[in-house]
Amino acid sequence: MQTSQLEEKKVPQLKTFATDYNNYNTVGTERQQDFTFWSTDFMESNSSAVVVTGFGPFRQYLVNSSWEAVKLPVAYQKAKEQVFKIWTTLQPLLTVHVGLASAAKGLIILEQCGKNKGYQEMGACGFLPEGACCMLDGPEKIESTINMKTLWKSISVEGIGIIFSRDAGRYICDYTYYASLYYGNGRAAFIHVPPLSPSVTADFLGKALQSIILEMLKQCGEETE
Repeated sequence: MQTSQLEEKKVPQLKTFATDYNNYNTVGTERQQDFTFWSTDFMESNSSAVVVTGFGPFRQYLVNSSWEAVKLPVAYQKAKEQVFKIWTTLQPLLTVHVGLASAAKGLIILEQCGKNKGYQEMGACGFLPEGACCMLDGPEKIESTINMKTLWKSISVEGIGIIFSRDAGRYICDYTYYASLYYGNGRAAFIHVPPLSPSVTADFLGKALQSIILEMLKQCGEETE
């Protein structure tokens, strides 16, 4: 596409048009599940929505930075069920999942793919998925339609590093990502964020994620050309 065409089309700004979706509830907490929906204007019908999710508290992290930045229960089956509802009910252009990487001090990690097998660690409810896998009939891995390596090379956020990864960790994050890629035919993305700190606040992460997701939308826009 020529520069003039890009200027004419313009990638839209993200706009929050709903933050309360009553059909979704968290597990192990009385807090209502909120989702943030960001709309775009270059697609039609429900495919103009971008859904962003984070996770609730787990382990020693009573405040999950992914939850504070944007919110899924840390339980395999419940997270999978909610991801299924997102894709069947909303049919978004893209679903972006945000998870906490406790070891990623001062780093945002862009995950390229989700893995189907190897889930040996129990979720918050004390259960493991059947066969230690996400989808019994699914492929070993599913790649996102978003080219994370290209995104990683093209974006920078002042005050925090960004890295590229092909291993989301074989826990709820990886499991959720794979399920979303499976149900959404690859139209999902996963971003790992560090724990909150004096230098990495929820507001800071929210703004960083918005910048990253806008770059993802540019790739989505290119695919529709």
